Amino acid sequence: LFFWGKQTRRGRLTANTPPGTAAPLLAAGKECGTWLCPQFAGAGCQEGFYRTSSGKCSPCNCNGNANRCLDGSGICVDCQRNTTGQHCEQCPDGFIGDAVRGVPTFCQPCPCPLPALANFAVSCYRRSGSVRCVCKENYAGPNCERCAPGYYGNPLLIGSTCKKCDCNGNSDPNLIFEDCDEVTGQCRNCLHHTTGFNCERCAPGYYGDARFAKNCTACNCGGRMCDSQTGECLADSPEVSTDTDCPTISCDKCIWDLTDDIRLSVLTIDESKSTLLSISTGVAAQRRLNDLNLTTIHLQGNEASSKGRLVQKETTEINNRASQLVQQLNNIRDNIEEINSKSKYYAIQQELSPEEIAQKRSVAEEMLKEIKRRKPFTNQRQLADEEESAAKELLQQIEAFHEKYNDTRSLVTDVLEQLSEQDVKLSDLEEALHQALDYVIQTEDINRENTARLQRQEKQHEKIKEQINEVNSTLLSATTILEGPQKVNSELGEVIKNASGFYAEIDGAKKELQEKIANLSLFDDDLVEKAMHHAHNLRRLADELDGNLYGVDSNGLVQRAINASNVYENIAGYIEEANKVASLALNTTNRVKDVSNFCNTSFYFTMLRDFSSYTIADTSWQVNGTFARMSSLRSQLMRAISKMQSAETEEARERLEQAQLKTAEAVSATTTVTQATTPMDENVKLWSQNLQDFQHNSEAYDSAVHSAGDAVQKLTEVFPQLLDKLRKVEQKAPANNISSSIQRIRELIAQTRSVASKVQVSMMFEGQSAVEVNPKINVEELKSFTSMSLYIKLHKDNPQLAASPDRFILYLGNKNAKHYIGLAIKNDNLVYIYNLGGQDVEIPLDAKPVSTWPSYFSIIKIERIGRHGKMFLTVPSLSSTAEEKFIKKGEVLGPGSLLNLEPENAVFYVGGVPPGFKLPPSLNLPGFIGCLELATLNDDVISLYNFKHVYNIDTTTSPPCARDKLAFTQSRAVSYFFDGSGYALARNIERRGKFSQVTRFDIEVRTPTDSGLILLMINGSMFFSLEMHNGFLYLRYDFGFSNGPMLLEDSMKKARINDAKFHEISIIYHNSKKMILVVDRRHIKSVDNERTAMPFTDIYIGGAPTEILHSRILEAHLLIGFKGCMKGFQFQKKDFNLLEEPGTLGISYGCPEDSLVTSFNGESFIASSQKVSLFTEFEGGFNFRTLQPSGLLFYYSEGSDVLSISMERGAVVLNASGTKIQSPERNYNDGKTHFIITSVTPERYELTVDDKKQSKKNPAKDRAGKSPDSIKKFYFGGSPLRTQQANFTGCISNAYFTRLDQEVEVEDFQKYSEKVQASLYGCPVESPPVALLHKKGKNSSKAKGNRNKKVGRDKDKISQPSSGLKKLYQVNFQREPQCHLPMNPKATEHAYQFGGTANSRQEFDHIPKDLTQFSISLKTHSSHGMIFYISDEKETNFMALFVAHGRLIFMFNAGHQKIRIKSQEKYNDGLWHNVIFIRGKNIGRLIIDGLRVLEESFDGNVNTWQVTEPLYIGGVAPGKAVKNIQINSVYSFSGCLSNLQLNGRSLTSASQTFSVTPCYEGPSEAGTYFSSEGGYVVLDESFSLGLKFEVVFEIRPRSSSGILLHGHSVNGEYLNMHMRNGQVTVKLNNGIRDFSTSVTLKQSLCDGRWHRIAVIRDANVVQLDVDSEVNHVVGPLNPKATDHREPVFIGGVPESLLTSSLTTRNSFIGCIRNFMIDEKPVSFSKAALVSGAVSINTCPAA
Repeated sequence: LFFWGKQTRRGRLTANTPPGTAAPLLAAGKECGTWLCPQFAGAGCQEGFYRTSSGKCSPCNCNGNANRCLDGSGICVDCQRNTTGQHCEQCPDGFIGDAVRGVPTFCQPCPCPLPALANFAVSCYRRSGSVRCVCKENYAGPNCERCAPGYYGNPLLIGSTCKKCDCNGNSDPNLIFEDCDEVTGQCRNCLHHTTGFNCERCAPGYYGDARFAKNCTACNCGGRMCDSQTGECLADSPEVSTDTDCPTISCDKCIWDLTDDIRLSVLTIDESKSTLLSISTGVAAQRRLNDLNLTTIHLQGNEASSKGRLVQKETTEINNRASQLVQQLNNIRDNIEEINSKSKYYAIQQELSPEEIAQKRSVAEEMLKEIKRRKPFTNQRQLADEEESAAKELLQQIEAFHEKYNDTRSLVTDVLEQLSEQDVKLSDLEEALHQALDYVIQTEDINRENTARLQRQEKQHEKIKEQINEVNSTLLSATTILEGPQKVNSELGEVIKNASGFYAEIDGAKKELQEKIANLSLFDDDLVEKAMHHAHNLRRLADELDGNLYGVDSNGLVQRAINASNVYENIAGYIEEANKVASLALNTTNRVKDVSNFCNTSFYFTMLRDFSSYTIADTSWQVNGTFARMSSLRSQLMRAISKMQSAETEEARERLEQAQLKTAEAVSATTTVTQATTPMDENVKLWSQNLQDFQHNSEAYDSAVHSAGDAVQKLTEVFPQLLDKLRKVEQKAPANNISSSIQRIRELIAQTRSVASKVQVSMMFEGQSAVEVNPKINVEELKSFTSMSLYIKLHKDNPQLAASPDRFILYLGNKNAKHYIGLAIKNDNLVYIYNLGGQDVEIPLDAKPVSTWPSYFSIIKIERIGRHGKMFLTVPSLSSTAEEKFIKKGEVLGPGSLLNLEPENAVFYVGGVPPGFKLPPSLNLPGFIGCLELATLNDDVISLYNFKHVYNIDTTTSPPCARDKLAFTQSRAVSYFFDGSGYALARNIERRGKFSQVTRFDIEVRTPTDSGLILLMINGSMFFSLEMHNGFLYLRYDFGFSNGPMLLEDSMKKARINDAKFHEISIIYHNSKKMILVVDRRHIKSVDNERTAMPFTDIYIGGAPTEILHSRILEAHLLIGFKGCMKGFQFQKKDFNLLEEPGTLGISYGCPEDSLVTSFNGESFIASSQKVSLFTEFEGGFNFRTLQPSGLLFYYSEGSDVLSISMERGAVVLNASGTKIQSPERNYNDGKTHFIITSVTPERYELTVDDKKQSKKNPAKDRAGKSPDSIKKFYFGGSPLRTQQANFTGCISNAYFTRLDQEVEVEDFQKYSEKVQASLYGCPVESPPVALLHKKGKNSSKAKGNRNKKVGRDKDKISQPSSGLKKLYQVNFQREPQCHLPMNPKATEHAYQFGGTANSRQEFDHIPKDLTQFSISLKTHSSHGMIFYISDEKETNFMALFVAHGRLIFMFNAGHQKIRIKSQEKYNDGLWHNVIFIRGKNIGRLIIDGLRVLEESFDGNVNTWQVTEPLYIGGVAPGKAVKNIQINSVYSFSGCLSNLQLNGRSLTSASQTFSVTPCYEGPSEAGTYFSSEGGYVVLDESFSLGLKFEVVFEIRPRSSSGILLHGHSVNGEYLNMHMRNGQVTVKLNNGIRDFSTSVTLKQSLCDGRWHRIAVIRDANVVQLDVDSEVNHVVGPLNPKATDHREPVFIGGVPESLLTSSLTTRNSFIGCIRNFMIDEKPVSFSKAALVSGAVSINTCPAA
């Protein structure tokens, strides 16, 4: 054994010497003191050395892996141990290890997956302690342990390789590789009608060449089998008995196919078995090799390397010896076996007798014993035992050595970490040194610049000195010049002294004059006292009169009548005003909340001006004023009394009584509604309990049906009354708080009717009975498409039926027998009859006479698509699941294609008609005898028990027919339909199975919707919720875990649920600590939690009661009911019949197979490819609903020819190859259902919209160039192609059109091949927005009541929704008679002005959940400002649109990444711009004016993006958005915003408004504008009104009444300044009583000019000055008065702070400017609060 080492720094070797170096060489080296001593062997250096350029011999540096190297370069030659490189320091490709460190870490074959034996890697490397392989082309996996896609085999099996899949080209061409099993190679998903292991033959029912010609063709044998090669039809089998279920095909062929399949299955099983065994063997071998590799890796280290190599050598020798021994033993064993086998036949061959055989056997045994006793064998046995004991001892030593090595190896990591830390510190030090060097260089540069600057400053200093000298000389000359003016000044002083003397003489004269005037005033004292006394008497009489009036009518109506007489108004106006004021209660309450923070703080105001005594002139002036006011007051009192006496008291009394009656009626209606709806829930629960298990208990069934009938009868009687009363109450108080209660009652009624419509129980008809059904559907949706299904059972043994077999079944149509559909039995045939305004179309089903029908329920379905009708009859079988199906079709010959049912005249009769109703002649037959049950109407579940009226039906004497289970088809029997409002509840689920070590829930769901609740369990604060969001599953649960709720979600998007297909969902809870989610038997995800058992007993399926969904525990989940189908619910593999569970509510049997409705969001569309040619002969139609004026409804093209149907500015337009047909009306974007029918013939194009037909000639009659047989693509809702129209926003339903390859059928949208962002369930289009007067939110800014009689008289016009917003604006443009300016300036409709304060904004609380697309219009001159902002509570998720430096910036987050899209151009040009901003799943887009589109993509695989209310427009609340947006852009937007839309829906009613007004047009000026919608300003703490103050400001009103200023203290003291019919009044209460003063100008305050108002208070004296018209009042003195510091309101005040004695409570309308308190200017932009529609700093001039 040789050991080698490294050369030390002193030039000698360590204890280990290189291989090939003899011991004497050490001595020679030591004597020379260097390795460079010449070591020649003949003419060259010895082995292990090479000759350098200087001629000396140097040792080879080959890391011990080679003995020779090249002279001159020292490059190693013939590297050993699988190494390579110039110095044998590297491992070649396919090997891994450390060539430098040596054994046992030298280069070894890559374990990919097995070293040497099965290595399929190009190369390999080590990362994080494990080996990573770079696999060859055909292999994949971290260790190349499996075949790559498109290949098959088992790399773990020694000798196996990966081969390419061979499916003969019959697999999916869209895949990159052929799809086959990765182990066996069997092809998956054979296409082109092929089958077989390699898709090598045609599938059963097809013939041809599947491998080369690939022409598998369907057999043309009428359903029989054919030869798979030639296509020759095989012979029929002999006729079999009709009692068997054998199919009518050749049994020989059947057996042949079965045998073939069994043979293939056996082959597959054998291959799988061998593969599994190979995999098991390979895995075991790989594990053992990995253990050996790890052991080899562990056996490393410098200190034990010599022992390791020694052990390795000995081990190798032992292994070789053991191998030889084993080989010898195998040879001996083979010889023994050969001898044994020969001995068996030896006796037979030699014909030996048994005795001879026994003798020879005994001889052989003796020979064997002798062999065993011989010495060589005993010695070998002894040597073997010694070898075994030595091996055991060696193994123990190795294990001890391995233990020591592990201890040493554990320290290696720490050392390496410390070395790495030191390396990092050295790197940091090096970086710091480089940085210091940079600083030194920068400092030198700065020093050089400073030196140059210093030199320049010294030069400038010299220049300054020269300039100073020049200035000093200039000052000297100026001093000499000033001597002249000083002389003039001294002369003026002498003049002033003379003037002072003259002033003293005038002052003395003044005193004498004052004394004379005082003497004159003594003669007027009595007169003054009399005048003052008389004035007090008049004031007392006025107060008494006021009190008497107030006492007569506590509601103040008489007093209001007196006031109304002064301005020519009447009592009815005040009643309307009272209703308006009541409607503002909620707004006022929130306004009080807004200022509650300010009302707790006292404001102290001081005043430095003293109120001086009246002079004699003032006294004279006051006396004259007193007499004038006394006479004026007396005349006013006389006029008021006379007008009261002459008033129409009877008429007033009648109007008051009518108002009281209306109020009482509203209260009575509300009470009736409440009493009627209270037992609804109990009745519904009673039905649910009584309708269970009716087949087993007929009495309970009859009782349940009878109870249901009674309950529905009562509901039917009370519903019309309730709805009429609700409408009356809503008309009386459209904006009152009762509206929400009315809406809730309507929801309860709708829910009750929904439950009633799902009572799937038949009714017995005896020939004279009838039911009028509530169809539940809008008759507009039945015009172009009608579909109805029902169950029917005849009582054939009834003698009446035998005497008169022709019977009426149902009628749905108008009362005038025009436009209807019906069913009847005529001439032993079921007949479907429909009329579209012309002649009847009768479709008799003659293939199955009624007399041959079974005595149990059959299923009927009738359908009408435009002019085309179709009837289906399904007759189930008693003995099998087979069904007989019959179809018959018909068509209207005339032009009609619409069923025009009038909502007020449409009726739906089943079983018969009431007396007096005249049926059309084709249906005028006797009533039905038997049982009927309704199922669906246009895929909506309906029931006979959702009726309006019943005639001659008694469930006690004529119980309904119990339906056999065979009446349900397989899908109907197990499927349940959920419409989003109902749910199933399984109580005490452990009665069917127990929670155990493995708890399992299974259910199958089918839905096209995006979100919904699937399973829910709740127990206190613990819950389990399986939900669907955006088509994927989310499982949230909390069983009382210490770390809070757990979330298990399909984050990798493995299983989309909302594809309108059934999916099997399994939830498995394993060992009470692991939750597993499985979809379609495929593992999706699992998560571990604390070991806790499930603490539940009940489970909700598909939904839950509202109070549970909105509970505190689940409020963050935003749960909604499931819409779709469910089946197969199991707990612990035990089935549940959900309709038999007592807690189930609002679900039904059956599942609609089609999806007939699609909703579009403006970015979506759907497409399909079919054989159509719309330019030759075509008819089609569909229904649509939308609120948007424009959008593409349908698109189809053939080459350059395009046929499209679109909305353009509210009109419907058909464009066929350039020929346009436009509907005459433009109001089809009203949110209602409209229908379109399009017809194309060689002669004409026709467009029909809601019965209004337009047509044009077809200019291109010859289209021979078209290819009608080819497959073409068409689009609904939009198109991905570039078209002139934007995509549609709204709903399209019940579409149909003629095709070339099939009959006319309604389009099933879920079968369409391409669906982009389209929803296949429901129509979310809302009703059109009504007038803003009726849509105000809880904190919105509302008008404070009617302010002029014209508004009051036009109230009926305003309240009509059809008038819209435009009429509301026209009414507001009217003005009061005494006002020059209109109450509302001219403004841009639906636009609002923001700005003036830092937090001007609108807040919206009720916003859609899915926030993706937004649009808004803006106009501004400002460079910065916030336009749109929404976020979550922590502002982690956010979205914002704002202006920065005039540019628009759209910003939002995607996880922790902030996406920022910025426009290049500036848009603060004062013009209107339309902006659309979209946050998609993985892209953000900013569209400006429809021309510039900016977008940026991001990673869509981020956490769920959720935000919370409110949505901010125009600005944000204080403190918001600063986390994400620069402060300049956080401030309020200064400009106008309009047309805010979310997902295509307009947002019109803000929940709260702060300093926002309509966007006024025309010129403006400085000032603060208070809009008619109401609002006020609360001043900040630096301004207050105390015992002394002076307030001065200017106003320009637009209404003659309104509050100007108000201050209120907590102890009841207040100060109020207001206008009332042009009179300005200041009213106070100083803690003693109220007192006031007023000023009335000769000219009107509402004349369109500015007017100055000043108020001065000194304790109990108040003076009011309006345009120099002055008045004052002296109130009682309060000796305990204190100077409070209270909030000051400008322009309005919350209703709760106003006292009942004030004559006006309206907010001020108009402009205020130059507001000053104690000569200090007040800036409203710095106010503490600006609430409502107040525009700061900008006032409309006209």
